[in-house]
Amino acid sequence: MRLFFTCTELGLGHVQRAIQLGKKLQKREHEIHFSSGGVAYKLLKKEFKNVYPCTPVGWYENAHGVIPSASLLNIFTPLPWYDYERRKLRIKTPSSKETIHRYYDLRKHMLEIKPDIIISDGDIVSLRLAKKWKIPAIYITNIIRPSYRFSSILTPGERITERYVKKCVKIIVPDNPKFTICEYNLGDLDQLGIREKVELVGSFLTMKREKGSEKFLFAPISGPLGTRAKLAKMVIPVLSSLKTESIVSLGEPGSKSVKKFGNCEVHGWLNVKQRKECMKNARTIIFSGGHGTCFEVIKQGKPSICIPTQPEQMANARKLDKLKCSIYVENKGQLKSAIEEIETKKDFYKNNAEKIHNYSSRFQGLNRAVTVIENAL
Repeated sequence: MRLFFTCTELGLGHVQRAIQLGKKLQKREHEIHFSSGGVAYKLLKKEFKNVYPCTPVGWYENAHGVIPSASLLNIFTPLPWYDYERRKLRIKTPSSKETIHRYYDLRKHMLEIKPDIIISDGDIVSLRLAKKWKIPAIYITNIIRPSYRFSSILTPGERITERYVKKCVKIIVPDNPKFTICEYNLGDLDQLGIREKVELVGSFLTMKREKGSEKFLFAPISGPLGTRAKLAKMVIPVLSSLKTESIVSLGEPGSKSVKKFGNCEVHGWLNVKQRKECMKNARTIIFSGGHGTCFEVIKQGKPSICIPTQPEQMANARKLDKLKCSIYVENKGQLKSAIEEIETKKDFYKNNAEKIHNYSSRFQGLNRAVTVIENAL
C-alpha cells in the first residue's frame, strides 16, 4: 500500500510514535511518505527517505504552558511571544494562517503521492483533506474529547475537529483497554458515537525490562524551554535538600553540563541510552505526565510523581494518581510531601505500579496497529 503519514508538532510524542510505526510498516514493504514541520520534520528526515516539510501549527505557549485565552485570540490575531530557544521577543503568526499554509502544503504532497490511506497522528488538517477527497483515513491519538481541566473556551474548536475524527475508518489509541491512562482525555466514546471505530491497541513501547538498582530518584524534564525552566525551579531545590541521591535531566539537547547541588546531580542532557539507564535504576520517577513518558514509567513498574504543566498531562496524572501508582503534585510543598509518602509506603505504590506493568505487558501495540492499518482497505 502507498501510505501518507502526517503528525502534529505539538510535543515530540507524536513524531516518536510515527517513527516507531513507520519502521514497522516499512518492514512490511509498504511505500510510506511522511510530512510534518519543525523539529518533527527534522527527526523524520533522519529516519526515512520520503519526508516532506509542511507549515507547523502551534498553540500560544509560554513558561506557564499553553494559554487557552491567548491561543483563542491568536487564531486570527498576531501576538507578541518570547522565544525561549533564541532568547528574543517575536511575533506569533495567527494559527488560522498557519493552518491554511499547512493545508496547501499537505494538499500539494497528497496530489503528487496519491496515497491509498492517510495516517494521521494528531494532525487534523490531513483528516480534512481525507474527508474532502474521500481517501480512507486512520487517526492515531490519545486525545479526543478531554474532560479534565480543559478550558470551555476551546470547546467550539474541539467540536469542529471531532467532525473529521468521526469520518476516519479507524481510530488507534496507543493505550490499555483497561487501566487506560488517557481515559480522561478520550471522553465518552459511546456519547461520541465512535466506540466501534476506536481500538485501544496497547502502548507502542515494548514492556520487557531489566532489573535495576533502585538507588536514586530520577526527574527527566522535557518540553519548551520556559516550561523546562519552571519545572527545574521546582524540582531541583526540593531534591537538593534531601539526603537521598537524585538525578535530574534538564532536557537541553546536546548539553554536556553536569552540576551537583547537595545529593542532586543535574545533567543538561541525557542521551537515549543514559535516560534508559536512569529509568531502570531509579526507585521513584518524577515527570510531567506526557502520555509517552507515562508508559516509560509503567514499563519500569516504578512509583512516580507527576508535575503536569498543561491539561493533557493533568488528566494523565490524575488517572495515575487514581490508580495509586503515582502522586499528582503542583508545587514544591506537595512534591516534598509526595516523596516522603512514597518512601513511607514504598511497597504499596510499587505493588500498584507492578500491577499496571503486568497488565500492559499483555499487549503488543505496534503489531496490532500495523494489523489495523493493513485491514483498513
